[in-house]
Amino acid sequence: MAPPLDPRLVKRATATRGFLVAVVLTGIANACCIIVQAWLIAHAVAGVFGSGSTVFPGPLPGFGAYLAALAAVFVVRAGLSWLNPWLAHRASASVKSQLRADLMAARLTNPLDASTPSSTLIHLATQGLDALDGYFSKYLPQLVMAAFIPLLILAVVAGQDGESALIIAVTLPLIPLFMALIGITTREQVNRRLKYQNRLANHFADLVTGLPTLQVFGRARSQLKGLRITEQRSRIETMKTLRIAFLSGGVLELLATLSVALVAVTVGFRVVAGDLDLTTALFILVLAPEAYLPVRLVGVHFHDSADGTAAADAVLRIIEAAETPQAQPVTPPAPGATEIVFDRVSVRYPGTDRASLDNLSFTMRPGDVLALVGRSGAGKSTALNVLMGFVRPTSGSVRVGDADLSEVDLDAWRRQIAWVGQNPGMLRGTIASNVLLGYPGATKAQIREALDRAGGEELALDRPIADDGEGLSAGERRRVALARALLRIEFGGAQLLVLDEPTAGLDQATEAQAVAAVRAAGVGVVVVSHREALLRLADEMVSVGGDREQTAPVGGNEGVDDGTDA
Repeated sequence: MAPPLDPRLVKRATATRGFLVAVVLTGIANACCIIVQAWLIAHAVAGVFGSGSTVFPGPLPGFGAYLAALAAVFVVRAGLSWLNPWLAHRASASVKSQLRADLMAARLTNPLDASTPSSTLIHLATQGLDALDGYFSKYLPQLVMAAFIPLLILAVVAGQDGESALIIAVTLPLIPLFMALIGITTREQVNRRLKYQNRLANHFADLVTGLPTLQVFGRARSQLKGLRITEQRSRIETMKTLRIAFLSGGVLELLATLSVALVAVTVGFRVVAGDLDLTTALFILVLAPEAYLPVRLVGVHFHDSADGTAAADAVLRIIEAAETPQAQPVTPPAPGATEIVFDRVSVRYPGTDRASLDNLSFTMRPGDVLALVGRSGAGKSTALNVLMGFVRPTSGSVRVGDADLSEVDLDAWRRQIAWVGQNPGMLRGTIASNVLLGYPGATKAQIREALDRAGGEELALDRPIADDGEGLSAGERRRVALARALLRIEFGGAQLLVLDEPTAGLDQATEAQAVAAVRAAGVGVVVVSHREALLRLADEMVSVGGDREQTAPVGGNEGVDDGTDA
């Protein structure tokens, strides 16, 4: 079970620290107001019934003075009641913003990490973290008040009546004890509910993404049954959580009520027996419920915070997993002036029983065109991801000149790389805005020239692109991505071109233009391809998934076995 105040939240969210200090101060002020309020009520009521209580020393005589003082205390308490939620919402908004930024940074550090599906990340970053409002606005303020108010009240009661203080001191710890037992069960149940909510989100996202395929094969309606089962399970887990919340709230209410009743009965008997005066008895009776109230409300508001803390815990685990202890990063050397060496590099993803890349070694000289060949699934794309720093080798090393790639500043390293992926990412906007990602300062003429060199003469710059490149064919996407890479090389200072099947889906004429553009780029190239036209460019070819390394002169690679059928 996580601690009531997660130290990771305090460490990461600077707004939390100031908020905690403010809550402590307002909690102490609120406790003082409660004690003064109880004292005023006791003396006012006792005065009305002629108990001989002392006259309130104030500007107004008698009973009116008590009422005026009570009104002032109520105003102060109302102000504190307004201040706490205001501070809480400010802190909550700041913490959520910081956690979302850290989550995005963690994802950008390893964008190819498939351990957490995108739909789960979306759920955690939106609805999940939004539930932190209950943690900051209700649970955390009440937790701080529960640490101060009962102790102050207990000290005041002990100064007035030792027997009542003893009863409160014995019964008060029972509430946190029951809260701890309830909290363990609730935490497990909330984590189960979050798991099923994430499963429902992933299931729905998969169905939406694969709907065309399901419709083609006539399986769309059959998937509704599985979706209903997942939704039903999520609903059941939600109702179980609510049931625990209601039952635990009832238990805490009963325990607090019985404790206050025990104090009231003993005080009543002693007042009747003449062992306790009415003013002191009323003072204790008014204070006793206030001693239990903060602790009881902590248990009630715990359920308001459970969803948010569970989501925050999941987010923090993702963030921490992306953080690796690293010394001051080394400035990477220019890839256009130094060798790149793969030394027995292997990659094995968690939860898999086979290596995605096994014992790959090669040396790439500056300015060379190096082709990675091999059967599908041999690890060629994984090798490119290792080269760009998206995947860390399980064993072996990658060296750029004298520097190990694991020690260099990856942002600086990637700024020297132009990349055309197997499935190029496209953002909502236009073709021009997507090409501009290669070099944001490019002019329209430069964008047009890059597109023409990539074989995209017919692509209009102002042609709109929907989310995820909808509206572009696979070949058009690759041409836009290649134009983006060429722009980055010519104007952005990139010195290494990384290509993963850049001409797949292109006709021969367009492919010839793309190959010519790659040849004219004038930088080192690492290419993965099964197309003979690109392989002819290679100064060196490396077999991935095999035990051989081949070198062939430019233009002499026809018929090289790349693990595929012609």
